[in-house]
Amino acid sequence: MGRDVIIACDFNSREETLRFLDKFEGKKPFVKIGMELFYAEGPSIVREIKARGHKIFLDLKLHDIPNTVKKAMAVLSGLDVDMTNLHAGGTSLMMEAALEGLTREDGTRPILIAVTQLTSTSEERMKSDLLIDKPMDEVVMHYASCAKSAGLDGVVCSPLEAGAVHERCGKNFITVTPGIRFADGAKGDQVRVMTPADAKAIGSDYIVVGRPITAAEDPVAAYERCLREFVD
Repeated sequence: MGRDVIIACDFNSREETLRFLDKFEGKKPFVKIGMELFYAEGPSIVREIKARGHKIFLDLKLHDIPNTVKKAMAVLSGLDVDMTNLHAGGTSLMMEAALEGLTREDGTRPILIAVTQLTSTSEERMKSDLLIDKPMDEVVMHYASCAKSAGLDGVVCSPLEAGAVHERCGKNFITVTPGIRFADGAKGDQVRVMTPADAKAIGSDYIVVGRPITAAEDPVAAYERCLREFVD
């Protein structure tokens, strides 16, 4: 599987998003559409960006009762996205239902991955707020194992955990890792972070990069730096 950089297009309007993508003349980066943009513009923005030739990771992190998630995934499968996700915390039953809903009649479907623990969550917060007393790495590995058993393609995890996920679930189990920052950049609100080069070394398959690219003075140059450090 080839590595790739996914740009998090965390904008709140169609105009701002397309203005940003217009900077990438001739390039078609893999993009993430998250809650902010999807809730602002709806499915039409997904179709428009897809029509421009971009691969799309639709990052809505579904988490509800199995039947609701199944029906929602059936709707999302019609948007022709390349990847989508849910929270592993919704249990194996929910993940299995999601996979069933996402699979089209011809057997095709987008890549489906599960969020283990958000990269903004520290072990202390996990214990104090979620009452999970196990160590972070143990929790992430357990959630990843449950996702694999449910038939999912991979997980969203911290780059710090990507190597261990591959050891536990196999090299073909996809790791999608946010929490990426350049060595000379700010962490922002992320807690568990890593540079693109370090994420490559530890075995991440995809890195999701937001503000280090979208807020850069030259977003195209920042994107190309990510490609050099992570892909080349």
